[in-house]
Amino acid sequence: MFAVIRTGGKQYRVAPGDVVKIESVASDSNTLEFSDVLAFSGEAGSLTKPSAAKVTAEVVGQGRGDKILVFHLKRKKQYKKMQGHRQNFTEVRIKAIVADGVTYTAEK
Repeated sequence: MFAVIRTGGKQYRVAPGDVVKIESVASDSNTLEFSDVLAFSGEAGSLTKPSAAKVTAEVVGQGRGDKILVFHLKRKKQYKKMQGHRQNFTEVRIKAIVADGVTYTAEK
C-alpha cells in the first residue's frame, strides 16, 4: 500500500515506514502533514484518487545534498565560469496514511 503526494513542486511515492528526502520545509513542530494526495493504492493492482486523504510524517533531520558543479565555457573567447550548488532538504519518516477514513500505519 502506498500513496503519491506532492510537496515542494515534486511528487513522491511513499508508504508507511519509508524515509524520504523532500525539499526543505520550515517547521517548528516535529510532525508534518501532507494533504495534497494525488493517488492511493490500498491493495496490489489498484490505484484510485481518494476523496479525502492525508499523510502524516515525522521530521528525522535537515541537511544539504551533494554538490553539483555548473560549468560554462565559451570556446575561443577565453570565458570560463565554474559554480557549485548544494540543495537543502528535509528528511522525513512516513508514519501513517489516512485515506477515506481508513488509517494505514507501518508494521513494527
